[in-house]
Amino acid sequence: MVRDNLIKVYEELPPEVKLVAVSKFHPCEEIMEAYGAGQRRFGENRPQEFASKVPQLPSDIEWHFIGHLQTNKLKMVLPYASIVESIDSRRLLDAVQKWGSDNGKVIDVLLELHLGAEETKGGFSEQEIEEIIANEYSHVRFRGLMGMATNTDDMAVVEADFERIEAFKKHLDAKFSLPDFTELSIGMSHDWPLAVRHGATIVRIGTAIFGPREY
Repeated sequence: MVRDNLIKVYEELPPEVKLVAVSKFHPCEEIMEAYGAGQRRFGENRPQEFASKVPQLPSDIEWHFIGHLQTNKLKMVLPYASIVESIDSRRLLDAVQKWGSDNGKVIDVLLELHLGAEETKGGFSEQEIEEIIANEYSHVRFRGLMGMATNTDDMAVVEADFERIEAFKKHLDAKFSLPDFTELSIGMSHDWPLAVRHGATIVRIGTAIFGPREY
């Protein structure tokens, strides 16, 4: 099932858009089925689960950490993640900077723009992101933006969210000279085609590949 689902996504996804197969809550056996079909980019959002899976799986997997990351869990994530997509507070950003400095690493990150109506969602305002980019973080490399659209079946609302983050990404590109700031991670199983139309370079797809989560 995983292989067939993945092939279907590949057939529809433009080749220049990176697919993160969201493997959270799914066992290593299913990840290996996707790996056997050619998938090399996977996303996890729970530090303990992430740290336990990494040693069991091939070393050429590009791991994206996509969930809220607590500062006391950095050691479970930063040694293994190729990129942290979910930098959603200055406190977390400063902690990642310190960890990178202490461990001699530069951490690739995406800055999460607060999108959607839900106040419970994390992320920065546009102004906060501009202020962050204007400062120097010697052990953090800003690779782009991430956003989660409003949790709704109204695709017009979702599209408005995607339009907002797409426009802001273009604004940042025009204002700052950041050669590495190339990624826009928006779109999930139910809305990724819309995200692609609004400039997504990364889509995070879980259910459409692995089926419903196993808690």
